[in-house]
Order: sequence, then structure tokens, then C-alpha cells
Amino acid sequence: MTTEYTETVFGTEQVRRARIAVASVFTVHGAVTGSFATRVPWIQDHAGVSAGQLGIALAFPAIGASLAMPLAGAISHRFGARTALRGLLAMWTLALVLPSLAPNLLTLCAALFVYGASAGMSDVAMNALGVEVENRLDKSIMSGLHGMWSVGALIGSAAGTVAAHTGADARLHHILAAVVLTVLGLVACQGVLDLRSEPDEEPPPRFTLPPRSALVIGAVGFCAVFAEGASLDWSAVYLRDVMDSSAGLAAASTTAFALTMAVARIAGDKVVDRFGAVRTVRVGGVLATVGGVLVVVAPGTVPAMFGFGLLGLGVAVVVPLAFAAAGRSGPNPSQAIAGVATITYTSGLIAPSAIGSLAEATSLVVSFGLVTVLAFGLVLGAGVLRAGDRPVAAKAVGVPETAAEPRA
Repeated sequence: MTTEYTETVFGTEQVRRARIAVASVFTVHGAVTGSFATRVPWIQDHAGVSAGQLGIALAFPAIGASLAMPLAGAISHRFGARTALRGLLAMWTLALVLPSLAPNLLTLCAALFVYGASAGMSDVAMNALGVEVENRLDKSIMSGLHGMWSVGALIGSAAGTVAAHTGADARLHHILAAVVLTVLGLVACQGVLDLRSEPDEEPPPRFTLPPRSALVIGAVGFCAVFAEGASLDWSAVYLRDVMDSSAGLAAASTTAFALTMAVARIAGDKVVDRFGAVRTVRVGGVLATVGGVLVVVAPGTVPAMFGFGLLGLGVAVVVPLAFAAAGRSGPNPSQAIAGVATITYTSGLIAPSAIGSLAEATSLVVSFGLVTVLAFGLVLGAGVLRAGDRPVAAKAVGVPETAAEPRA
């Protein structure tokens, strides 16, 4: 899912500036996700859809991303990394406006299809450039970039919380946010490395079968990203519908989740260096499980919000460690990492729709019971990440951000 670029010599200072630029791009990308997630209840009401129908609609970003992500490498191959990222990121920031304009289920599905397609393509492009910077600096920076994505999601969700609390129309909110984020994204893209492929070089392959080792490691990443995607898109709806919270307080739950994710990712490298990958993920799994239980049994809004915060704290560093373990799990690191990335990215995209479908058949409480079970899977499966148990994270080539992880 990446483009192989020709070797170009860049000065140390230029690469350092490129690191800041890519981090800014990650922040902008995350801000779009945070801005959308906090207004999901408003979008649901505006489109007049039930929880089950909303779950169906939230499957369309996964469909759009799955179909469009393979195109990112070809676009970067043809136009160069900087130009491709500039265009794809602008598509993503502007796509934020579409879901809030949808008046019914059909148009909401179409809007979310475009939203997901632009998310996936820009995601692949920015991560490919992040990895290039990491390789040229000869040290790990991907965890920090993931942390900046979470910071962006936090900023976007905080602004969304304010908008929801004041009763602002999500259409106006998202139009203003899209304009601001598009400008910031275009400015940030000016500083990324301008990498180009040879004119006669073949475009990258669109699909690679993952090795068996990647499937086991990917299963752990699947659990983490599913919990992240479910919490990010459904926490506000959960507090509103189950806890009968106000729109502003419900939106604040998304902010709490994004906050713990951001803090944990930024501090994650130091924690892993001290305690190791397996122990870090195992303890994180315990925290996420406790958080899930608290969400399910919470008697009120505040304990439920605290539970969402623990979920975010517990799953934050799992995916980067899964990538690191995959990179040392066999003779073909790139293929293993691509396999894990595909599994985790898919998890983040299907989680929102799966939660909605289960909620329609049972209830949102039961849906987050499933999230809790998957969080406990991190405790049981942490040992498969032993290959990533070293101070310096592996350099992962072509790893996209999740959704929610994906997100991120």
C-alpha cells in the first residue's frame, strides 16, 4: 500500500522540518475525525435514522476506504508524494461537510462512502511520508505521529463539544471546520518531503497476502482498534441514549476518550522502553477491560465517561507495538506489517457499524459488553507481541493510521 520512492538526499534540517510538517498533517487528519464523531447524534437526528440504520450508514466509510485505499499509492507514484498528499488531504478535510448535509439514510450512506474513501487515501499517503522521515532520521517517530493524530482528534472533539453544547447546527460547524482545516492542511503539506518515483517505475501492487504470523498479531490489533472505533463513534450516542445525558455532556465523552488516547500515545514510547511491549499491552488490556465494565454497569454519566477514558488509555499503544512485532515476525517484514495494518484498519472501520447492528438487535449496553470482551482479549493475547519487546520500535513501512485508528 506504499509507493517505493527513489533515493533522494535531503539535509538534516530539511528532514527535521519535514517531521514537523508530517506531524501537523497527522493533527489535521485527526481533527476531522474528532469533529465528525462529536456530532454523530445530531447527524443521526437530522437524517432521521434509527441506531440500526446509523450502524448501516457507518459501514460505508469502510466500503469507501477499502475500495479507494489502493489508489493512494498509484496517485503518489504519478504526482509525487507532496502533491498527492496535498490533494488527498484537502479531499478529506472538505468531505467532513457531507454527512451533516444528508437528509436521509440513502444520502447519508453516499456521504459516508466519500468520507471514508478520502480518509483512507489521505491516511495511506501521510503515513508513507511519515515512514520516509522516520527512515531518514534513523529513529522511531511513528508513535509520536500517532499521538499527534490523537491530539488532533482531541482538538476536533473539543470544538465539537462546544458546538453541541451551544446547540449549533452541525452543518455550519462542519463547514467552518472544513475551511479552517483545509487551509491548515495545505500549509502543512508545503513542508513535507517532495519524493518522486522514477517515470518508468511500475506502480506498487494493490494487494499482498499477509503471512500467518501477521494474522495472530493482527488479531490483537483488531481487539484494540475495534474498542477504539466503537468508543470514538458511539460514546456520545451511548451517553445520550443510555445515560440520558445532555448533548454537550455526551459529546464531552468523546473528548475524554480522545484525551486519554493522546496522552498515552505521546508517552507510550517511554513506557514501553521501561516495561516492555508485553507487559505494557497486558496492563493496558486490564485498564481497558475495567473501563468497558464501568461503561456497561455505570449508574450515571460520570462513571461512564471515566470508563471511556480508561478504554482509551488501555488500547492507545497496542497498534504501534503490533506493527513493531510484525516487522520482526518473519523473513518479510513489509508483508507482515501490511497484513497487520489491513486487519487493524478494517477493524476500526467495521466497529461502528457492528456496534450499531448489535444495538439494534439488543441494546447499546450489550454492544459495549462485546467491546469489553475484546478488551480482555488484549490481556490474553499480549504475549504474541513479544517480538516487539525492545527499546526502539521497529520501522514500519506502509502502516496506515486506524479510525478510527483507526483509526488512528
